Amino acid sequence: IERFREIVTRLFAYGIIVRDEDGVEQRLYDDARRIENLLADYFSLAGFQLNHDLKGEFYRLYAPGAQIPGVASNDLDPAPSLRARVSPDFVAAALALRFLYQKCLMEGGSNLTDEGEVLIRFDELAATLQTQIKRPLPDSASDRDRLLKELKRHRLIQFSAAFSMTDEDALMAIRQTILGIISEDALAAALEAGGVEPVEETEGVAQ
Repeated sequence: IERFREIVTRLFAYGIIVRDEDGVEQRLYDDARRIENLLADYFSLAGFQLNHDLKGEFYRLYAPGAQIPGVASNDLDPAPSLRARVSPDFVAAALALRFLYQKCLMEGGSNLTDEGEVLIRFDELAATLQTQIKRPLPDSASDRDRLLKELKRHRLIQFSAAFSMTDEDALMAIRQTILGIISEDALAAALEAGGVEPVEETEGVAQ
């Protein structure tokens, strides 16, 4: 029961469990696979939806009424208080990451890894934000660093401890998890609108 509670708490706190994140999440993911049906039933009683990406080896928990990319929405009313509070900079960066991920898939570039991640440089993210999303990165280095850490905390990117924004050769990886946050329709709408509305929250994360 203690391990069950640990899995549930982690999903409520972060909205996601990714096997290759670290040793803790590897154990939680492996435990979750053993009781996946039980977990799905437990969350569904409260209107939550637990999605399992077998290829990417991660679980994502969606709040009631969330719009889930590639999945038919349920009839439940959205619960705004359960959505993750994120900044407009985060939304813009997530859209830029989705654009870069989709671009690499379409072009079949060498930057696509065997794990389904897309490797990019920091300046590629900055350029895509400016040209496609029409929103520049935060001005200060500390705010940029905070944004990268927020993206990493939501398991959208990963990078090594030695990563530096000023190193032109340093790479970060866009994870497959980006597909569960930003749908093709959402990306297309943002590109067509020519930018990002100043929203304060985003759907799809049970936090």
